[in-house]
Amino acid sequence: MFGLKVAYFYLIALQITFIKFFKKLYFSSSQYNKSLVSKIPTQVHFNPNPFLLSIISPYKKRLFKINEIDPNNFWLENKNTNILEQHNFLWLNLIDRKIDGKNIQKIIYIWMLKYSNFKKNVWETTTLCSRIISWMLNIDIIINNGTFDFKKNLFKNIISQCNHLKKNIKFEKDPLKKIEIITTLTLSGIVFKEYEENYNSGIKELERFVKYYFDDDGFPLTRSPNDLINFTKYLILCHENIRDAHQYMPEFLDDIIKKNLECIKFLKTPDNQVPLFNGSFENDLSIFDKYQENFKLNKKNKKDILGGIYNAKSKHQILYYDVGSPPNKNFSKNYQSGPLSFEYFIDGIKIITNCGFGKKISSKAELISRLTASQSTLTINDTSITKFERNKLINRIFGNSIKNTFKTSDFKIKNDKHLTGSTISHNGYEKDFNCIHKREIFLNHENNYLQGKDYIFKKSDGIPIRYVFRFHLNPKLSAIKTISGNSALIQISKNKSLIFTVKDEDIELERSVYLGGEKILDNTCITISGNLVNKSKSFIWEIKKKL
Repeated sequence: MFGLKVAYFYLIALQITFIKFFKKLYFSSSQYNKSLVSKIPTQVHFNPNPFLLSIISPYKKRLFKINEIDPNNFWLENKNTNILEQHNFLWLNLIDRKIDGKNIQKIIYIWMLKYSNFKKNVWETTTLCSRIISWMLNIDIIINNGTFDFKKNLFKNIISQCNHLKKNIKFEKDPLKKIEIITTLTLSGIVFKEYEENYNSGIKELERFVKYYFDDDGFPLTRSPNDLINFTKYLILCHENIRDAHQYMPEFLDDIIKKNLECIKFLKTPDNQVPLFNGSFENDLSIFDKYQENFKLNKKNKKDILGGIYNAKSKHQILYYDVGSPPNKNFSKNYQSGPLSFEYFIDGIKIITNCGFGKKISSKAELISRLTASQSTLTINDTSITKFERNKLINRIFGNSIKNTFKTSDFKIKNDKHLTGSTISHNGYEKDFNCIHKREIFLNHENNYLQGKDYIFKKSDGIPIRYVFRFHLNPKLSAIKTISGNSALIQISKNKSLIFTVKDEDIELERSVYLGGEKILDNTCITISGNLVNKSKSFIWEIKKKL
């Protein structure tokens, strides 16, 4: 049965690959490029706020001085420059709007001479959408004092690229690219009155997107905090432009953004990041602060769990705990196999972390970050709980989706004057090793420390296993194993340290890697390991301040 499923997905992937190949040939033909030409707008109906580009632009520091760049050399391939980053025009967020206008016109004019017809990488969906959004948000300065022919050609290019998106949106399976397309088309319908149907169809597509990709709490069904951040950015971009243009504001859009912002507030860590679960990497959340105020969110989060992530707080401690089952295969592209993994903060400092998602680094780093060993949880016999598709063709079409699944169960929350935390089990090791993993983690209010207890329940005898519990440390911290062998001193600063202790077990310190940023960092991992044959076993550990 499993072989038939793989064969089915392989055949579908093969079919889609052939279709994409022939589509790209067709896209490059003069016939297709002529089909993209339609009525050219005569004027701009609405000038968007250019500062809204900062919502989606990754550039926060001034990198370009456009008036010092020769427009004739701007589009020359440069080994030291990612040319696609120039083609997305998100760098328009960095311009000096008082003096850079003329050079921008020249740069765009040359771009239109070279790239007005479809070209594979330049017209890639994310690059194209970013470019059109950047142009439309800065359209006032781009066309200011421009010739009639320049304006006409610019409007023609914007509409042609939007027409390309409209023709192909139904084939787009990647949710992030889909919401990029929807945002682009919606904005084009606001800016150009002649294309109001783009706005109307965009709103309908956006409503379908919200219904399909989010749960009732407003968390993406991918269970990825990073998807939550990216989706919310584009939803806010749509919302702000609709409001500024005095268009009717769809009720569902207000509702989903408020829910999204509640989820982001729920996940926001003391270092202004999200916990590193399921496709997440370092991502500054300060951009959402003003929108959380504008949407008048509840001052206190009423829920303990959102998107399968449990959050517990005490006076000086915060715990994030992955208690969810894997997402459906269709939503599992960014899933990381780390059930019952956790991240722990004390006094605003992250102590225990997961390794993060290595997407910004390399495909190899991304693959490593998917493994259970990259999370602060249990591995058995050096296996990863969730297996991912390894076929390159299937991955290219469907992404690195999961092949198998598991369930979490017996989730219980405890919250009293002494302890706050939860207990949960998962059956990810049951099929191969007849084992159930159960974990209890509690914040101790009275003594201000973290206490945990892990159980390995063997459902049958005779299958030898090797277990390893990993506790990945923040790469900014160091650790030293103590003489007793069952504890490690975690150094936070010169005069501040914690001690990790496990009862009746030895620990080891291993070298690990942190993949949450834009480069690989070394970090330390505390491990508890051993062998089991016929017995179940429990492990009691704690992290507390050194007296």
